Amino acid sequence: MRNLMILCLAGLSLTACTIVRPGETGVKRKLGKLGHTAFDPGIRFYNPFLSTILLVPVRTVNMEVRLPLPSREGLTIQSEISILYRIEKKSAPEVIRNIGMNYEEVVILPVFRSAAADVTSKFYAKDMHSGERALIEKNIRDTMMEILGDKGFIVENVLMKSISLPPGLSAAIEEKLRAEQEAQRMEFTKQREKLEAERKAIAAEGDKQAAIIGAQAQAEVAKIKAEGQANAIKIEAEARAKGNEMLAKSLTGDILKNNQIEAFKSLSQSSNSKVIITDGKTPLLGIPEGGK
Repeated sequence: MRNLMILCLAGLSLTACTIVRPGETGVKRKLGKLGHTAFDPGIRFYNPFLSTILLVPVRTVNMEVRLPLPSREGLTIQSEISILYRIEKKSAPEVIRNIGMNYEEVVILPVFRSAAADVTSKFYAKDMHSGERALIEKNIRDTMMEILGDKGFIVENVLMKSISLPPGLSAAIEEKLRAEQEAQRMEFTKQREKLEAERKAIAAEGDKQAAIIGAQAQAEVAKIKAEGQANAIKIEAEARAKGNEMLAKSLTGDILKNNQIEAFKSLSQSSNSKVIITDGKTPLLGIPEGGK
C-alpha cells in the first residue's frame, strides 16, 4: 500500500493540466517539437517536465494601430486604424511552427503597414474623409488577405477609426465641400425651376389645345345648324313647288269656269254699284267702283 501511494504521488508530480478556454485552441509542444493537433476547449493533461501546451486565440482579435499614411498628393495623414483578424483553428500548429507566438509583430503588423501605405498612396487626402473611405478599407483588407490568407490568418475587416489632416488642408477640404454643396443646391434649384417651367408650358399648351378644340366644336355646331336650316328651307321650297305643281295640274278649264261663275254670282249679290269688264275668259278684269 505504501509503495502504491508513493507511485501515485510520483505520477501526480509528473502530471500537470491546463484549461483551453472557448475562443482558444491548444497546441502541444514536447521536447521542442510541436504537435499537429489543435485541441478543442477543455482540460488537457501533460508532463510538465517534457511538454507544454501553447494557447492560441482563434476568436476575432482587435489590433489597433496608429501610423502615418501617405496620400496621392504627397501629404502625410495621421491615422488610427483597427485590424480585425483571427487565426484558423486547423492552421494554429503551422502558424506557431512557421512564425511563432509573436505573429502580430512578425507578420500582421508589417503586412498591414505595407498594404495601408500602398493603398492610401493612390487616393487623395480628401478621399479619406469622403465616401471613398470604405473603398480604402476594403482595398487594405484585400491586400492583406492576399499575403496572409495562405498563412492561416483571416482578416475580417480594416476600420479607419480616425484621420487627422493638416489644419490648412482640413480648412480647404471643408471650403470645397461647402462649395460643392452650394453647387448641388443651385443645381437642385435650377432643376426645380426647369420642371416648374415645363409644367407651366404643358398647362398652357393644354389650355391652347382645349380652346382650339372648343372653337372647332362651336364651328362644327354652327355648320351643322346652318346645314339644318338650309335643308329646312330647301325642303319647304320643294314642298311649295310640289304644291303649286299639284295645284296647277288640278286647275282644269271647267273648274276655272265654275270659279268665274261663282265670282260673278257673288258680285251680283253685292249692294254696291260695280263696273265689271270681262272678256268672258278671265274671272275679273275690272276694279270695283265706289258706291253705296
